[in-house]
Amino acid sequence: MVTLSFQSVPAWCPQRGEPLMDRRAASFFVLSSLFFGGTFVAAKAGLEYFPPLLFVALRFDVAAVLLGGYVLLTSSREELLPTTRGDLLGILATGGLVIGLSNALLFVGQQYATSAVGAIVFSLNPILTPVFAAVLLSNERLSVHGAVGMGLGLLGVILVVSPDSASLLGGDAVGRAILFAGAISAALGAVLIRRANATLSSTVRIAWGLPLAAALAHGLSAFAGESPGAIRWTTEALLALGYVSIFAGILAYLAYFALLDSTGAIHANLIFYVVPVISTLGGWALLDEQLAPSAVFGFLTIFAGFAILGSESVDLRSRLPARVLECDLSAHLPATMQSGPDEHGALEQESHSSQTD
Repeated sequence: MVTLSFQSVPAWCPQRGEPLMDRRAASFFVLSSLFFGGTFVAAKAGLEYFPPLLFVALRFDVAAVLLGGYVLLTSSREELLPTTRGDLLGILATGGLVIGLSNALLFVGQQYATSAVGAIVFSLNPILTPVFAAVLLSNERLSVHGAVGMGLGLLGVILVVSPDSASLLGGDAVGRAILFAGAISAALGAVLIRRANATLSSTVRIAWGLPLAAALAHGLSAFAGESPGAIRWTTEALLALGYVSIFAGILAYLAYFALLDSTGAIHANLIFYVVPVISTLGGWALLDEQLAPSAVFGFLTIFAGFAILGSESVDLRSRLPARVLECDLSAHLPATMQSGPDEHGALEQESHSSQTD
């Protein structure tokens, strides 16, 4: 399958005009982008009532109980138990890096930086992913064409959130460093999951990873001296906790990890270019946040970046003659099957003549 040039080309013949993602992967992309985009809005609302790390921990407590119960009711013992080293690595990368540590660092970092700066820093995830993939994966590479598309995507994110230079370049460097560490954690975890090649389904892997993420967040919360007594239980607090637990804690990760298994780490992490768009629109619609005039140009720039990424699966093939697009199957067939039709017919005729004699 030829989609982007930084993904491996299997032995079968690719189809002309093959899209960047199939319909199933595209649905996972849209759902994960929507649910993760809403996370920033719900988190900003919920942080008024919860200490940040305890908010993350409670979020994963609820998600772990709900998804764990579902998996126990619908999966067999063989489907639930990790049996290989890859399964264990996949669980650790899922719960420890992609879910647990990255979210803990995100929520803490947002205490020291604006949401606009946080969105930009986390949008470095698609840039960081090819770096780790180049070292840890043999079948995912980023081409110059893909780098241009990703660069446009990052520029579009900056235009959408439109931070002022003082908040982006000045202020507390600790907050930006924490956010950057969260982006590194998410990118590295995604690549390690692909490298693990686990036999567990993504749903079961998340069910194992959520308790691990919750335990990590509770430990960090206790170390930071946070107290449950600081929580203010209101209707708004429950709504925020419900969203980040169910929609952003279960459904978003189910869609994201299914996308990761389907398309690879580099493709899957392109959602982090769309997430700031969703969060910006959500903040404008629900929290009365101002929408910068440059946001429209940012949306168009992100779209242009995706168009360039997608063009690698269409333009290259559409410009080649049809004969060049034919697969050379001889390298993949047994020697006895590589003869042409004339030679095969001659062999049959020779065999028939010998039998007649």
